[in-house]
Amino acid sequence: MIYIRMAFLILIQFLSWMMMLRAILSWFPINPDNPVVRFLRFVTEPIIAPFRSLLSRSGLFSNLPLDFSFIIAFIVLQLLATLI
Repeated sequence: MIYIRMAFLILIQFLSWMMMLRAILSWFPINPDNPVVRFLRFVTEPIIAPFRSLLSRSGLFSNLPLDFSFIIAFIVLQLLATLI
């Protein structure tokens, strides 16, 4: 059981780092077809997309330039890590 817990914690930590790297790279004018950017999008988009969908359906934060779905997804990952 402890190995499953550790595997989930490692996965959450990996996803958190990939999300942070994606956020940092979004500040720079990098080609979206870059293999690193495509990999980061491939890994992190399944985590962020459900939150983006929920926020767009609710109409919250729709007029702001900041992507709150990313922030909420990151917070949920961190909460999940503390609950496991």
